[in-house]
Amino acid sequence: MSSCKTLVRTSLSCIECGRRSNSRRTFSSLSLRHLRSPAASNSCNLWFSSLLCRNRGVRLEPYGVLSRPYGCNVGAVSSETPDYTGETVTKNLTLESPDDLSKDTVEELLSNTDDVLKLMKMERRPEVPNEDQFAQPNRWFPYLDKFKAGSTVLSSGEVLEALGPYILDVRREKFSNVVKNRSYSVCLVVEGLSDFGNVSATFRSADALGFQSVHVVSCDSSKRYRDNRHVSMGAEKWLDIELWDSTQECFKVLKSRGYRITTTHVGMDAVSIYDMDWSCPTAIVVGNESRGISDEALELSDLHCSIPMKGMVDSFNVSVAAGILMHHAVCDRTSRLGFHGDLTLEESQILLAEFSLRHSKSAISIAHEYAKRKAAEPKSKL
Repeated sequence: MSSCKTLVRTSLSCIECGRRSNSRRTFSSLSLRHLRSPAASNSCNLWFSSLLCRNRGVRLEPYGVLSRPYGCNVGAVSSETPDYTGETVTKNLTLESPDDLSKDTVEELLSNTDDVLKLMKMERRPEVPNEDQFAQPNRWFPYLDKFKAGSTVLSSGEVLEALGPYILDVRREKFSNVVKNRSYSVCLVVEGLSDFGNVSATFRSADALGFQSVHVVSCDSSKRYRDNRHVSMGAEKWLDIELWDSTQECFKVLKSRGYRITTTHVGMDAVSIYDMDWSCPTAIVVGNESRGISDEALELSDLHCSIPMKGMVDSFNVSVAAGILMHHAVCDRTSRLGFHGDLTLEESQILLAEFSLRHSKSAISIAHEYAKRKAAEPKSKL
């Protein structure tokens, strides 16, 4: 019996030693002192077992912090999809964290038009010139129900069928709720902002309030946004961002899509935002932090609006002003229409497919594998 006790003490001593020498062990935050009594040991085991049952793939990091290994392919792929087992694409499948906040990508995106275009996965609706105007539908929606995977074209339904098993249920539910409250009827235009933090803040507010379309006009393409501060919280990944080199070009396209251009301006002809009908398709324009809206934008706009001020100062910070404008637009539309999100069922499905394609770095590869299988299927002669 004494030799048995000695063996137990030796084993515990080795475990304790190993725990101290390796800070990366996942149970380093659990002290062995609390496991010596049978009651404590049983309660700990029951707690840990229930934790694993409730949340597969959760691990304990040092200091007792819970974290989710998003790179875990087992937790992300449904066990009900045997058709995908053994496919080349699943061997190295790594789902990235839904919102990677380790670095700010907004500055990189706004510095390179190609990077912005790469964010958008579904085919864009073409804008065909027609006598100096653009032939567009009465209601603007930017995407076609097409995703090009090599020589094969997938519909939004096929994209969702291909990617659905690889996205966690909670994430799919989040996508559905977001799409339900999205709208292209009101969009935001930021003109010539020089403080990069303000650009990021407007992106974050637009995403949070259900705006899908954001336009960025740079007054000086050689000096795009500076003073980078990470405040967007990854919102840029889920927005449709369009970059423009001139205000005139931006406004021309927006008017062709059916938007009225509303610039924020403190002047005698400015209309209070509380007196406007925001159920009409509207592009809200906010200007430079110090100079405000450019003279060109004021001249080309359809309407000037202002936020009534009740204090000693006569202006808001530009990102705050943009947030107030967008929030009031949502409230006004909800009051008049009963809702802000106004996508049709078809448009909602297309945007849902777009979000699914943006979700992870592996999504495009999975869609391409699905397209290859589709192309290899024998076609019916009927």
